[in-house]
Amino acid sequence: MKCYVIPAPKGIDSLTLAERPDPTPGPRQVLVRVMATSLNYRDLLTIEAQYARSVPKPDLIPLSDGAGEVVAVGPGVSRVKVGDRVAGCFMQRWFGGAISDSAMPSAMGGAIDGMLTELAVLEEEGVVKLPAHLSYEEGATLPCAAVTAWHALVEIGHLKAGDVVQIQGTGGVSIFALQFARMFGARVIGTSSSPAKAERLIQMGAEAVIDYKTTPDWDKEALKLTGGRGADITVEVGGAGTLPRSFTATRLGGSIAVIGLLSGMATLDPMPILRRNLKVQGLYVGSTQMFEAMNRAIEANGLKPVIDKIFPFAEAQAAYRHLRSQKHFGKIVISHA
Repeated sequence: MKCYVIPAPKGIDSLTLAERPDPTPGPRQVLVRVMATSLNYRDLLTIEAQYARSVPKPDLIPLSDGAGEVVAVGPGVSRVKVGDRVAGCFMQRWFGGAISDSAMPSAMGGAIDGMLTELAVLEEEGVVKLPAHLSYEEGATLPCAAVTAWHALVEIGHLKAGDVVQIQGTGGVSIFALQFARMFGARVIGTSSSPAKAERLIQMGAEAVIDYKTTPDWDKEALKLTGGRGADITVEVGGAGTLPRSFTATRLGGSIAVIGLLSGMATLDPMPILRRNLKVQGLYVGSTQMFEAMNRAIEANGLKPVIDKIFPFAEAQAAYRHLRSQKHFGKIVISHA
């Protein structure tokens, strides 16, 4: 089989096309012919050796997100069958409940090989069936960004109609958060420095979008937009550079789901958390059961992921470069067909 590997994480040019023997599924494993993959910011950090969680193993197959067809199953498999359309789960050993020490080393495209390959062996409980109305390219966008947004809003934030959700930027997590929030009947306030991207967020249902460059005190503007109350749930992807303002923009007793570190790391004052009785929780994607619940909601509502651009398998490096340019709106996908 053909696959891409990272012999040593030294930037996008280190992504190398390689040949490996076709794998065989073991007990309670499935073999998936990967039809599409998608990229996350984590993948860029991994190939540039900036990912803080761990040093990637040599010749790592990258990318956590992929979808394809089950072409073989190992002994004891009952959850899926040959011919099923599935997506792989970000963590192969986090089926449900709270995250565990045993689940952490099963993160695809980092701790273990990922999906930028023609064939992938996945755990039986590490795959979910795709919503029937989604293509493989659309299904490939779900495992990391969509599950993360669902975890933040539904599992942590207990999202309900009429809530106010604060999102940041136009990356995959933020756009899925906008889509899920609107699906539940919630209001959404966004931030973006691009007028064109802000207009697209409005077209997708955001109530308002604040330009954080022309309005650096965007948290105060968010308070004005909510009558001084603040957001019920803030999806925090910026990190240290935005978290202090998220403290202010979130209502008393509200929830902040801490997801990303796009603006770097720094020492933070915890006093606003105490004064405002905030619930601040970090999260690392989500479980197979969360993924399945999310897919039921996606299918029931006919939700379609937002794809910025699809690259062919032979142009995987170009897909990474497009991600690094930060010009995208929504997900960047690689087609393996």
